[in-house]
Parts: sequence; C-alpha cells; structure tokens
Amino acid sequence: MTTATAQALLMQLLDPAHRADPYPLYTAIRERGPLQLPDNNLTVFSSYADCDEVLRHPAACSDRLKSTVAQRAIAQGAAPRPFGPPGFLFLDPPDHTRLRRLVSKAFVPKVVKALEPDIAGLVDTLLGEAASPFDAISGLAYPLPVAVICRLLGVPVEDEPEFRAASALLAQSLDPFLTITGAAGDGAEERLQAGLWLRDYLRELIARRRREPHEDLMSALIGVEESGDVLTEDEIVATCNLLLVAGHETTVNLIANAILALLRHPDQWAALAADPGRAAVVIEETLRHDPPVQLIGRIAGEDMTIGGVRIPRGDNMLLLLAAAHRDPVAVERPDDFDPDRPSIRHLGFGKGPHFCIGAPLARLEATVALTALTARFPGATLAADPGYKPNVTLRGMTELPITL
Repeated sequence: MTTATAQALLMQLLDPAHRADPYPLYTAIRERGPLQLPDNNLTVFSSYADCDEVLRHPAACSDRLKSTVAQRAIAQGAAPRPFGPPGFLFLDPPDHTRLRRLVSKAFVPKVVKALEPDIAGLVDTLLGEAASPFDAISGLAYPLPVAVICRLLGVPVEDEPEFRAASALLAQSLDPFLTITGAAGDGAEERLQAGLWLRDYLRELIARRRREPHEDLMSALIGVEESGDVLTEDEIVATCNLLLVAGHETTVNLIANAILALLRHPDQWAALAADPGRAAVVIEETLRHDPPVQLIGRIAGEDMTIGGVRIPRGDNMLLLLAAAHRDPVAVERPDDFDPDRPSIRHLGFGKGPHFCIGAPLARLEATVALTALTARFPGATLAADPGYKPNVTLRGMTELPITL
C-alpha cells in the first residue's frame, strides 16, 4: 500500500460518518496489516498479536516527548507540555513507577469497595427519576461516573457541572490529530482553556485540603508518603486530572456500550435481569466487543521490529485496540456479542506496567449500574438509534433513548 493510500484510509477514522459503526473500517485496516507512514513517523498496528506485543515490549514508551514528531514540533517553537506535567499514564519508568506506587497507596481496593454503597445509592436515585423514554446517557451512564470521581476526589457537588464540561472537552484531546493529521483539529483553543481551568481549580482545591483534610482521595494524595517520598503539587494536579478525564469518560462509555449491546440482544438483557451474577462476563465482553478506548499510542524507545515491520527509534505507534479485539485470528466469531464465549480476551485496560489502575472501580460502577437497570426495567427496549460524540479515541454516545 502506498503512503497516500494508507493515510487516506486512516483519515477515515476521523470521519463522523464512521462513528456509529467503525468496525468495518477497522476490519479494512487490519486486513492490510501494519500501516507505515514514514513522513509522519507513524506505524499503525491493528492485529491482536501486534498490539499485545507492543504493549508488552520494554522499549515501547508512553512519554510523548520521546517521539520524533514532538521533538520536531518543540524545535519549531511548540511548548513541550502545554497542559503542564502529564499524568503518570503518559510517563515511563522510573517516573511512572514512582508515581503509580505512591498513588496506589491511596487507591487501595478497600477504598474502591467502600464506595459501593454510595454507587448503589446514586444509581437508585437516578433510576428512581427515570421516565420513558429514558436517555441512558444523561440519565445514568454520564452522571454516575462523574459523581463518583468527584466524590472520590472531594470535589464539591455544586462544582460537578463544570467538571463534566471540562472532562468532555479534554477527552477530545486524546484523539490522534497530531499523529495522523499533523494538526490540532477543531476546538484546540477550547480544549486548552478547559485544561488550564481544570488545573487552576485543582490547585485551589489542593490548597483547601492542605488546610482542612477530608476523607477523600485528594487529601490522601497530599498525605501519601513512602520512604520519605511525596507527591508534588504538580504531580497531584496531573494525577487528579488523569483520574477525572481518563477514568470518568471511559467508564461512561463502558456503561453505555454495555447497555446498547444488551438492548440489541434482548435475550442477554433478560438473562442479566434474572441473574445479576452475569454482570462480570457482560462487562468483559463489552470491553472486547465495543471497547471504551478504541486506540492508544506508544513511542519506539529504540529501533523495534513488530509483526515483521521495523519501527525506527522515536516513531509513533498507533494501536487500534478496537480492531485487534475483533481479529479473527485471535477470537472466534469476533463480531458477535457473546458474554458466554469460552474465554474473553481483550486489551481494554492495557497491559503490563500501564494496566489501568482504575479498572476495579470501572468494573464496580458498571456492575451496579447494569444489574440495577436490567432488574428494574426487565422489558426495556431500544427506542431509537443512539447519537455519537466526535471523539475517536474515547468513542462514546451523546444519547441512548430507551423505552422502559
């Protein structure tokens, strides 16, 4: 395939016409094997084996400043980190190891488990207000995770609407505009302002928590210490920013995608309504079949060879997880939504040192939401096709109308 053909195919990922069902496009990309765009310093992987190998490879980096594209932009005057220091998800060892270890001390399983009654109460309140037709996005999938993450961080309830707006804008900044198009895309200034607002807000909240600690994650991060090590204010801000955007938006999509899949398979909806214990396999199959995170990036920290393709040091690698999850080489009947398949393999929470620290919380929120929704409304049906946001990476719905 010529570079021009490969680039034209990848550009279709940005076309809103593919947002409702991008999977035929992912199939077309995967069938062509790894795509290389030398002029863009980019290689795109879409098979399960290749994506899995990159995620496990010790030379695959997450810090964008190690990329040739970023270094070229910085040499031309671009700010290295326009939003300030990144969250640990976008760092490499030893910085990633240190920060993740410190954050993990304040994010232990008992903290997540202790949130279950609050999550159940929130879901009960939201569903108690439901009326047919019910929008599962604005009525459940969206308000639940943002309320949980705000309570976890200690954000006052009156500030939640502003957090929602900032989170939605910053989620778009994860789309591959820089690596694919070389441009920031529409709304770049709006996203920048949202990022600056959020960082200023978090700094003010940190100052308040230093004066008056609460029983919340923000206070715990301030107080975290191990072998004399502490989190700096910039590191706390970056961590909370990461938890809000990456943790909240992905959980919204996980809950919504699972609801849609169940509605399109009424037998599965009825089965979950009858047996809440099925929630775990429904969630794992959703993560495979329609993942909340459709693609992620890595950078070659050294010359690498993946899938028979050589990637020069500094080149970007785009991993199309949504394509990999439907790779027929790795999954039987990959396009079928089947929670009862013998084994469910997916890369939805990453792999290795970057495995999602919030995975237990996302699974808990989805479990509570799905079991409560199907039990309360066992005969619910899809009222109309859903609408979708423009986001590519964190692909998600704007509305999901249900007849209760």
